[in-house]
Amino acid sequence: MVLAGAKRLTEHAEHVNSLNVFPVPDGDTGTNMNLTMTAGVTELKDHGTGGLGSRAATLSKGLLMGARGNSGVILSQLFRGFSRSAASLEEMNAAQFAAALQSGVDTAYKAVVKPVEGTILTVAKEAAKHAVYYSRRTTDITELMSEVLAKAKEALANTPELLPVLKQVGVVDSGGQGLVYIYEGFLQWLQGGASSEAAATLGQAPALVAKPELRAPAAAPVHAPTSAQAKLETEDIEYLYDMEFFINRKIGEIKDAVFDEDQFRKALSVNGDSIIVIADDEIIKVHVHSKTPGDVLNLALRYGEITQIHILNMREQHRDLLIAGMDAAPPMPELFAEIPAEPAQPVDPAGIPADELAPYGFIAVASGDGISEIFKSLGVDVVLSGGQTMNPSTEDFVKAIRSISAQHVFVLPNNSNIILAAQQARDLLEGERNVTVIPSKSIPQGIAAAFAFQEEESVEVNTDNMQNAVQHVKTGQVTYAVRDTMFDDLEITAGHYIGIADSKIVATEEGLLETSQGLLAKMLAGGDEIVTVLAGEEADEEMTNALVAWIHQEYPDVEVEVHNGGQPIYYYLFSVES
Repeated sequence: MVLAGAKRLTEHAEHVNSLNVFPVPDGDTGTNMNLTMTAGVTELKDHGTGGLGSRAATLSKGLLMGARGNSGVILSQLFRGFSRSAASLEEMNAAQFAAALQSGVDTAYKAVVKPVEGTILTVAKEAAKHAVYYSRRTTDITELMSEVLAKAKEALANTPELLPVLKQVGVVDSGGQGLVYIYEGFLQWLQGGASSEAAATLGQAPALVAKPELRAPAAAPVHAPTSAQAKLETEDIEYLYDMEFFINRKIGEIKDAVFDEDQFRKALSVNGDSIIVIADDEIIKVHVHSKTPGDVLNLALRYGEITQIHILNMREQHRDLLIAGMDAAPPMPELFAEIPAEPAQPVDPAGIPADELAPYGFIAVASGDGISEIFKSLGVDVVLSGGQTMNPSTEDFVKAIRSISAQHVFVLPNNSNIILAAQQARDLLEGERNVTVIPSKSIPQGIAAAFAFQEEESVEVNTDNMQNAVQHVKTGQVTYAVRDTMFDDLEITAGHYIGIADSKIVATEEGLLETSQGLLAKMLAGGDEIVTVLAGEEADEEMTNALVAWIHQEYPDVEVEVHNGGQPIYYYLFSVES
């Protein structure tokens, strides 16, 4: 059922993307839900064992770590609650299935600080409520799922009545539509619509749906990325054996041994790094880079039987990459995604004296080489590659946090669609790391927060200062429209430029300069004094100079700073402050 639901979502992820309220070229709800579901399905197919409850827990773990964007995090929470309800079950009847759907809704609502009706939450809630009601009338799972789907579609159709912006633009909620596609897959399989052969093909991770090719008014230049491998000497790889395996605690000669996760981590760290341990009552999932793989396996054997062992020599792999020209070699099979940022080795603060830890560490999300450099110049330790076009997963944040040797880590998501994943990572690491997520919703807000930080102040003072800084920055974005629409009585034409001020489209013109001027005129209406311009990878220098000249002419008292941000999709990002 789950695999069929994932396949159905994969097939229609681009339609979900197209339902984005703003007609911008980076609507990504479908992509985020698909990537999240892909992570869960991969975990389920690769590592799912035991009965229904055990497999549901495996699916939940994969979804939780792979969650991207708000829609992906909410989806992971729906299945997390479902798995908790199913935990003790080998099989499930109609009433138990309905109760599990309701448990998922309860968990998802608790995970969102301010739930918004008219979204995926509403669709899930109405469907689960009806499932609980209808389960009193039938014991047939297929009949129940048919009712659940019908109610979900009804709730989806009603989302524009609950969320005015959906009605204004003429679309239903994108996340809710994604959930409906998953439910359609559930029902198709139950009705026999997916053959056993079709279900078997789903053992492969669903292919990631590519963004549709969109023609911007100006063609984007192609940049050849420089591989980090070329900067690394093979012999510098100290912990050369990349190990991944599972410990099955229910079998083996010492299966009843007490497992102390902290002690296990410390023992692994003696001759290893990049340590990740995910443990539950039955399975321990381990990743480590080690000098002495034999010692690692001997240590693991104290707690159960080792399965699915992967050991790779990273020096050998590095030599092969250099010989093949870096990018020619295929990627290594991994159970854990790498942090899309500069190399940083995970550390365990518990094993480092407090006086050797930095008081603070910083993580920021950014897209564009120039913006990344700005954050690094402000003291950010890890810059995760991401933004509206590609949201980092929960696991990306977990690994980034663990890579920083600091007593307290601040995270700047810099996008409203990334905040939930950052907060989910913080919650997963509670008790292991001290983490504060500053809810920055844009790059300018994140830069302002980083500027407001002061090393000598306490966590509480810095948190207040950074949150205040975020509130006092106006953000502007200039991109192009991918479809015709109306927004707040503003007629938008596909291919024309649009100016967005703090999540509201306020300007649209056929010309880039005119759109940028219209946007800045709206943003400077309050008499602000500082404008920062971050030019994107498609911004023309002549156009940028003309824009700056216009600001000086129209607003002679305004101070202007220009930086090469290098961000994709958005020609300009503007920051306006008093």
